[in-house]
Amino acid sequence: MNNILTNTENLLSQNISGFHQYILTEPIHLTYVSKSLCRMTGFAENEFLRENGDFYASLVHPDDAAAYAEFINDLKSNEQTLTAEYRLTKSDGTVFYVRDTSVSERLEDGTVVSSSVLTDITDLKSENKSLNYIYDTLPCGFAKYTCEKQPKIKYMNKQMMEYLRFPEQQDGELDYMELYKDNIFLMIPMEERRRFALYLNRVYTAEAPLTGEMTLLRCDGTRAYIFGCVTKCTNKLGEEEFQSVCLDVTEMHYTQKANQNERYLKALSEVYDKIFEYDLSNNTVTCLHRNNSPMFKWVENIPMQMEDATEKWISGTVIDEDRDRVCTFFKDFCQKRLYKPGMKPPQITYRAHSSSGEIKVYNGILIKIDSSVSLYCYRCINDAANADSLLNENISLKENMQELVMRFTEGIAAFEVINESVTPLYASDNVCEFFGYTKEEWLPLMNKSTSLKEFVARSEVAYKDFVELLQNGEAEFTYFDLETEKERRIKAICSRKSPSGSTPRYVMLYNVEGKEPAEGKKTPENRTIYIRTFGYFDVFVGEKPIAFRNKKSKELFALLVDRRGGYVSSEEAISFLWEEEPVNPVTLARYRKVALRLKNILEEYGISDVVESVDGKRRIVAEKVQCDLYDYLSGKEEYSQLFKGNYLTNYSWGENTLAELTGNILYKEE
Repeated sequence: MNNILTNTENLLSQNISGFHQYILTEPIHLTYVSKSLCRMTGFAENEFLRENGDFYASLVHPDDAAAYAEFINDLKSNEQTLTAEYRLTKSDGTVFYVRDTSVSERLEDGTVVSSSVLTDITDLKSENKSLNYIYDTLPCGFAKYTCEKQPKIKYMNKQMMEYLRFPEQQDGELDYMELYKDNIFLMIPMEERRRFALYLNRVYTAEAPLTGEMTLLRCDGTRAYIFGCVTKCTNKLGEEEFQSVCLDVTEMHYTQKANQNERYLKALSEVYDKIFEYDLSNNTVTCLHRNNSPMFKWVENIPMQMEDATEKWISGTVIDEDRDRVCTFFKDFCQKRLYKPGMKPPQITYRAHSSSGEIKVYNGILIKIDSSVSLYCYRCINDAANADSLLNENISLKENMQELVMRFTEGIAAFEVINESVTPLYASDNVCEFFGYTKEEWLPLMNKSTSLKEFVARSEVAYKDFVELLQNGEAEFTYFDLETEKERRIKAICSRKSPSGSTPRYVMLYNVEGKEPAEGKKTPENRTIYIRTFGYFDVFVGEKPIAFRNKKSKELFALLVDRRGGYVSSEEAISFLWEEEPVNPVTLARYRKVALRLKNILEEYGISDVVESVDGKRRIVAEKVQCDLYDYLSGKEEYSQLFKGNYLTNYSWGENTLAELTGNILYKEE
């Protein structure tokens, strides 16, 4: 027994790095010091065990003293295991970094004691300092943060701090860096936080970097727009962390936005007599377009105080009978009560005095540009018949394009169409998406002419339907809305083609109302779901084949069947469905559409339970279907003749399984 105790003493003193024991009840002092700690610091045991104060605490670097005192207080407060990093000063005056892991416990007499082990991390800190120097000299922002649900910032280089405009801390002022360190979401605008959280979740689960644009909230309250990459890493300590590298594209963002707004304004000015910009964030209204009217010449492009200017305009022009209604309309707008999800932009028809003094009928509409800016556009309705039509909301689809612009604003686009060549002049974001482009991809198209067939190739609507739109002036399409993750049926209206065919043509998109998706078909509980893979791929519910409306959703289902119950990730599916395209935000968005359309068609036939989805990965639930491939591979004699040498003829990627099946036949013949 004595030998065991001696060996334990030697182990603690010689081999456990920096081991020491504290009594944390006042007066705080050390009760045991290992030889390892003495070697580490250069001080003798009797110096540590002085009764006149805490000698060990006096070795802590002055800049770390407050953090160390907080560490000791936390240990005293409860029985727990805590870790802290700080600097110690050796007897020769040199400074080194340690990681202190300490376990505290409360004895029966109420005394709180702790046992600590030190690890010298000086080399690691030196390496980090070298890396930090590299990070600080990078011409882009760099940050590290934890993979927690509420990530904490571990490091941020100088460039990133400049992007966020961190002020130098003054005495008595708030330390913004410390505030942001505990919660990275403080630098993300409220409306962007959910998207940012989903973005991080995708990076974490896919274990692959993602790139994209993000809005940040600077310390001064303004916004920065950055473009960069987020990846998940494991550092040398074995801890998971996110790392971000980004560039500040704020200036470019505002330039592009200004150009887009200019094009949008040009398109709208073809339709409306006057256009005013209402900025709720700055509480201003600005006249952007007055169609040569002398009434607003003196205030054109001059921001005015919103309430006063609006009230002055209403009281000075709108007739008495309509004045209260117009005032209520703008009051509701200012209090953000007008815009409702899924509804058309708010409109109003009223009578007012024109610049010549005549009373005319006007129709106005509020078009939302972003969360704080809206355009109020209005025009004079020249005849009573059109005024009554607008008031009763019974406009014919064949009416003048200008009236359609006022009424339908789900999306707006302008094109120059000349001899089957298209040059986009402007499109709102939802229209870019409709044609299969991101905002970034759309901009270069505006500087060149593209054949109509090439231009519409990325849309999932047939080329002939676009030709019909240009020829007939109207057409209907199925549109996938990423925000609601639902399919919507929309009508597209195109302005008339000029005799020369060279003038810009305006296109409007709006919901087809009263056409709700058909309810899912009810299928009996004893339904049979049969999948044919030998030859062309098809799926039958009972004896009726599923009429897939989208080729890619059918191909995704075939891929799940080919995996025989194994999960298929988004990245794997994209590599099969779009073999020539890399995994990026565009193809990921496209894949989400396909996956949702597959889900919708299976729900329509009452068999949505045959596909299971977990964290973005999908699989076929093999036990709920009957499949010729699965029957053949079961080895049962009655299925041995099912395979005739053809497998998933529709899809080239089926050749791997085909080779496997062919090999099985050869094996059996041998």
